[in-house]
Amino acid sequence: MEFSWIVDKEEPQQVKYFLKEQGVSRGLLAKIKFQGGKIEVNDSVENVLFKLSLGDRVKVTIPDELEHETLLVDDKPLEILFEDEHYLVVDKPAGVASIPSQYHPNGTMANRVKAYYKAQGYKNQVIHVVTRLDRDTTGLMLFAKHGFAHAMLDQELRQKKVVKIYQALVGGHVESLAEHGKIDQPIGRDLSSILKRMVVDTGQQAETEYWLLKRQEKQALVNIQLHTGRTHQIRVHFESIGCSLLGDEMYGGNMDQGIERQALHCCQLNFVHPFSKEYMELRSPLADDMKKIAAQL
Repeated sequence: MEFSWIVDKEEPQQVKYFLKEQGVSRGLLAKIKFQGGKIEVNDSVENVLFKLSLGDRVKVTIPDELEHETLLVDDKPLEILFEDEHYLVVDKPAGVASIPSQYHPNGTMANRVKAYYKAQGYKNQVIHVVTRLDRDTTGLMLFAKHGFAHAMLDQELRQKKVVKIYQALVGGHVESLAEHGKIDQPIGRDLSSILKRMVVDTGQQAETEYWLLKRQEKQALVNIQLHTGRTHQIRVHFESIGCSLLGDEMYGGNMDQGIERQALHCCQLNFVHPFSKEYMELRSPLADDMKKIAAQL
């Protein structure tokens, strides 16, 4: 895969510093050097110490990424909402993990994406998960189709420029929910459980913002934006204010409302495409089980 840029600075600059400004990491430079890539300046092969001048054309050839043979393939279908040569966005169903684990090496979204890449004959076969979801959370998942694309979006993630919007159905004391509110409570491990988290003074800072969309006596539909990314953050925070997600047995959610998984859906994903510079706003409608309940509010 090739990428090219035109030098727009008058001051001479070494190739390695110019490429760093374009988002090319030291690790990627090493891969280019040792795994079959190349750097060209005005169509001549050069090394990273070459000094660039205004108007020079720099082209980088990144070697293809061979598959990880330990990652199995799963031929179950994907619902693709967006795809180009750099990124893939899919709609994840409930009950499917994002990535394999030691005891569940197959049946995840990563396994499905690998099967899709192989069927399409893509040269880059490594699966790069940019945003993941809990097993029972539905909605948008973002994959990068090569390592450079992943690194570029990781920069946006660190700068909090990738926005994920969720919708959740909550129960309990829904009368206490404001039209717009923030939950700013630290989250740490619940020492009584391997998986569970809880609000605890010694935990990591966590902030969840929400907007009330619909409400009736015992249920409400809310839009949610995370400003931090703690494990189970939405579920923990809404339990902490007495409004656990419907179907979320782990965090005290009501289990008799017609849904048996946490009623949480990633409905919107916004980011600036690192290569086209286009502002991306991708949406996914509520999953059927949540939609049925929300329609009754």
